Amino acid sequence: MGITLVTGATGLVGSHVTRLLVERGDRVRVTTRVGSMTEQLAGLDVETVRCDILDRQAVRRAMRGVTRVFHVAGLTSLRAGEDSLFRVNVGGTRIVLEEALRAEPERVVYTSSVAAIGPAPRGATADETQLFRAGRFGLPYVTSKHEAESEALRIAAHGLPLVIVNPAHVLGKGDVYHSSTEIVRRFLRRQIPAYVDGALNVVDAEDVARGHLLADEHGRLGERYILGNRNFTLDRLFADLGRLSGVEPPAVKLPLSVALQLAATAQALPGKPVATVGEVRAASLWWAFRSTKAKRELGWKPSHHEDTLVDTIEWYRRREPGLLAEPGARQPIALRLAGFGVRRVASAVSALTP
Repeated sequence: MGITLVTGATGLVGSHVTRLLVERGDRVRVTTRVGSMTEQLAGLDVETVRCDILDRQAVRRAMRGVTRVFHVAGLTSLRAGEDSLFRVNVGGTRIVLEEALRAEPERVVYTSSVAAIGPAPRGATADETQLFRAGRFGLPYVTSKHEAESEALRIAAHGLPLVIVNPAHVLGKGDVYHSSTEIVRRFLRRQIPAYVDGALNVVDAEDVARGHLLADEHGRLGERYILGNRNFTLDRLFADLGRLSGVEPPAVKLPLSVALQLAATAQALPGKPVATVGEVRAASLWWAFRSTKAKRELGWKPSHHEDTLVDTIEWYRRREPGLLAEPGARQPIALRLAGFGVRRVASAVSALTP
């Protein structure tokens, strides 16, 4: 039996992919780095190799004898520097896939992101055919994922048997690095004092992992597949999180211009800002998508979106007891009053606008 290699196996998506591959009966090899948090791999029958995806020689050694590759590793933080994002997401992808081309596996599944497609026009949804126009927003993470996917397709043109999956915003249990589920964690800790108008497609990590295996089994070479589920406005997402957790949602919804000014001011001050300009800008976009192609061609069926929210909330409550707000907790009185004032002003302006 050949070996299935998984990069990024200790992360949220990678750990679920690894578990499903073991259950499928694959002989699995995973890459880890010094300091990797391996608790999500506990009890799994996998071979572990020390490998940084930026180390070409280490990647080449990890590729020995592989018949399948799942390249899941990547940098997802909107707060990461542009150099780091491009080095890991673009440079790391180039190294892994070039070495995969050299190793001649039967199939490679590359984990991209809906960021590589870009947000939909406000009020609409996007699919795999949308042209990328998100560079104008100046978000290094988004641009790095688009460039990484372009690199993947360039290498595929040389004969790499590649299928691309584009997960939406991944929630669920097992996010030991506080990556995409950080929005739920901060909600539960009442660390989101205000928000802006935007939309987000939320999908479960286990569903995304199943989508990876289906892409391996049924995906067409050179194609990409959006793996998304429910499209939420941020109003609705926070309302549902509040209903399911018992924690009152943020009370203040700010105009984008005001939120950007506040974030810029916060970034200029010492210490860690509540939100960066990049985070505010990203949150204001319309990350709404359709997964019709994955459902039709892969037979992919995501679970109920509410189960995903519940699983994420419960995982953090088990992991961080005493650090989260208890059910019934309300937002600080100052924020509730501010939210009331913002809504009154917005209502008055709306009434005066022809």
